Amino acid sequence: MHSSAVSLAPEWLVVPEDPNALAPAVWPASAHRDSGDVLSIGGVSATDLIRDHGTPLLVLDEVEVRARARAFRSSFDAAAKAHGTTASVYYAGKAFLSTAIARWVTEEGLRVDVCTRGELEVALAADVDPSRIGFHGNNKSVSEIERAVQVGIGTIIVDSAIEIERVAEAASRTGVVQRVLVRVNSGVHAETHDFLATAHEDQKFGMTFADAETAVARIRELPGLEFLGLHCHIGSQIFGVAGFRESASRVLDLHHRLLAGGEVPLLNLGGGFGIAYTSVDDPTPIEQLAAEIVAAVAEGCAARGMSMPQLAFEPGRAIVGTAGVTLYEVGTTKEVRLDSGASRLYVSVDGGMSDNARTALYGAQYSARIASRAGTGVPVLARVVGKHCESGDIVVDHEYLPADIGPGDLLAVPATGAYCASLSSNYNHVPRPPVVAVSDGRSRVIVRGESIDDLLARDAGISANEGAR
Repeated sequence: MHSSAVSLAPEWLVVPEDPNALAPAVWPASAHRDSGDVLSIGGVSATDLIRDHGTPLLVLDEVEVRARARAFRSSFDAAAKAHGTTASVYYAGKAFLSTAIARWVTEEGLRVDVCTRGELEVALAADVDPSRIGFHGNNKSVSEIERAVQVGIGTIIVDSAIEIERVAEAASRTGVVQRVLVRVNSGVHAETHDFLATAHEDQKFGMTFADAETAVARIRELPGLEFLGLHCHIGSQIFGVAGFRESASRVLDLHHRLLAGGEVPLLNLGGGFGIAYTSVDDPTPIEQLAAEIVAAVAEGCAARGMSMPQLAFEPGRAIVGTAGVTLYEVGTTKEVRLDSGASRLYVSVDGGMSDNARTALYGAQYSARIASRAGTGVPVLARVVGKHCESGDIVVDHEYLPADIGPGDLLAVPATGAYCASLSSNYNHVPRPPVVAVSDGRSRVIVRGESIDDLLARDAGISANEGAR
């Protein structure tokens, strides 16, 4: 099977010398195999985690999250200071937000970025200072804006002319002056390294530069609003700084024009910093990202004869992604032989697209390792699939796993801290799994898992007695 399966493997996937080895960039720093070859995260073994919490289970290394938050804050602080300005770092809550995570990142000096009423309420429930929250979104409702203004939110990132009027009316009713940023579409789409402006203006987020100038003029007319600056975001899972450099250059041209009408104190360049999902991924170190991006802004300002603005950035995935590992139990395995003579081992687990939709949504790649023991078989090409009634229910599309993997084994999928829990669903009426934080050899639930009773409780056609189990 090993020799024939090679033809099905993508070019980037290499046969590992040891299919039990953990690629350092993909796993939390605490991840290792203990003396019994069981995967351990945050000082807690996978078998103990499953004994206490069951499968599937999202495990989040608190120390890893905090360390990455500190690294972003210190790196951007140092880079900004070197060029005579300051930088704020917001944690992008859409990656994954809970009260525990909000507390971790704010205790490490970060602010929080939200994009819905629900995310705002989670941040507030975690006692995040409202003045350190930014509110995104292309379709904020009147009630969402009212709530944000009333609690004293720090900034609202306006995305349309309609929203400007909504925020101004809410500020007037509340009797405050609300600070706002204007989100612009720079035309840079870094995911494909395609910097052609005309190719990416046709999207729901942000305003064109021409519309942004009109929007800023209107904001400056309204007594209830304070124009704070510009915001842009160029994509996600970005390696390198070329896209940020190009986007900053274009936005600084607009920034320079706006100075004729008043101050433009802040430039927010968004987030989208990438992480390693597989052993071949090579994300840019945080310190290098910060130094080079801020240097690019400084060069652009100098070329235009401008002072450096205050800066802001919004990492999400890069803080929480690598900290997460999902544990599954293998239910069945099946070798599928094709007419070409090639074959692939299908490994079915007790979760799937309900707890990780990224592979089905946009072909995301992941890694996997047996967690409950060391496999002894030769590496074979495998595909890890879920239990849902969809052929596209794939967790890990391409991976080499030991040939002896079988029912009852625990399987670990790393780099699942971002956009897995936040995109989870009850497809096929599968309960969403719990999220457990680990640190210093202990685990604790930070998001409770769902039960079948939880699912039935939402069905209005079931009476209280019939729903009891």
